[in-house]
Amino acid sequence: MTTNPAIQLTPPEHRPGFCIFINTLCEGQTPSVRGIGGLPFVFCTRNEAEREIADTMIDRLQEFLEGQRDFDDATSTEEYVVEVDVQSDGTIVCEDGRVFVSGQPRQ
Repeated sequence: MTTNPAIQLTPPEHRPGFCIFINTLCEGQTPSVRGIGGLPFVFCTRNEAEREIADTMIDRLQEFLEGQRDFDDATSTEEYVVEVDVQSDGTIVCEDGRVFVSGQPRQ
């Protein structure tokens, strides 16, 4: 009886992902949803990221209906989805070439 040799799986060097960004006056384009260690939170699909934005908008509309937020603030969003490349070490590279390590952009 022969046995199959063990298959060694190695992690991919990088994988695609999607992050939610916002434009700010001080920092320019910056992640608006962050995860562990301050790194931008990476969604597996564009749809998941868009749903996160929609969920936030729903919460804000509910706050408007409860009188906790004004209409313009509740109905506008400046967030948008950016495709990123997640390296095997967790480094996140944006489509414009910016790199995020421990939550800080690096050129």
